[in-house]
Amino acid sequence: MELRHLRYLEAVADCGGFSGAGRQLHVAQSAISEQLANLESEMGVSLFLRSPRKTSLTQAGQLFLEQAREILASAHYAVEIAQKAGRGEAGSLRVGFFAGATGVDFPHLIQSFRKQYPDVQLALVEMTSSRQWEAIASGAIDIGFTRRLEPEFRTLLQSEVIQEDPMMAILPRGHTAAGGPVDLRDLAHEPFVLSSREISPPVFDKVIELCSEAGFSPRIASISSVWWSVVLMVQAGEGVSLLPINQQQFSMPDLAFCPLLARDAFVDFVMAWAPQRDNNLIARFRVMAQGHALQNRQRLQGKHPVQIEKAEL
Repeated sequence: MELRHLRYLEAVADCGGFSGAGRQLHVAQSAISEQLANLESEMGVSLFLRSPRKTSLTQAGQLFLEQAREILASAHYAVEIAQKAGRGEAGSLRVGFFAGATGVDFPHLIQSFRKQYPDVQLALVEMTSSRQWEAIASGAIDIGFTRRLEPEFRTLLQSEVIQEDPMMAILPRGHTAAGGPVDLRDLAHEPFVLSSREISPPVFDKVIELCSEAGFSPRIASISSVWWSVVLMVQAGEGVSLLPINQQQFSMPDLAFCPLLARDAFVDFVMAWAPQRDNNLIARFRVMAQGHALQNRQRLQGKHPVQIEKAEL
């Protein structure tokens, strides 16, 4: 039994005879009659009541036709999905992100992608930057929003800078340096609360680099695993901190978020993927993410102009 047998059966039923089915399918009437006779022989049941004027279905033929229509619809859908997958419009996509991934307006990006590509199954996986690199390399996720790749992953993965997130000083509101842009030399004697290097090496290394360029090594009072914990420590009076900009932080009235006067005071926010597993679906997602990142930068540019330097946020 082949799909063409089911198409012939459907056409004969719809057209009321073999001659009409032949015209509809552009197949010789004799070929359709012979193929359906072979089908009846294979099944061991009569599907048609044949007469010189009209061909109709037996009861068995009617029941078989119902199932045949479902099979043909499923086959058509399978072809359609395969074609969409080939164009990058269907399939599954596993996306890694971390809590600070606001550079692309992440929630809006995901909503827009789901709406435009409803046949894509999106799976969102929250994980730190360092875990994302490993997950992309192993194939556990397909693409990640993360920080600049560490050297050992740069030969395995491909990345694209979405934006450069400015580093900001996070200070108690009453701190003497909280009135405007901060010269890091004014914080040389302060205790620092840092995010863990194990969690995000680029951020930790950038803090050490900036402090070194300012002529001191930070006195580390505490190390936390996530940015929110770092902020809580600063709120509790444990010290000051340097973190990449995060929109959520601007709603905290007891803290000041101050741009830095230091050069190159930013860390890259990137999309990363494995080139050997790249496909049209991943490429479509990247294109949409790039568009959302551009819109987000333009929006932030009007909202926080004082923080805009090299990053052009």
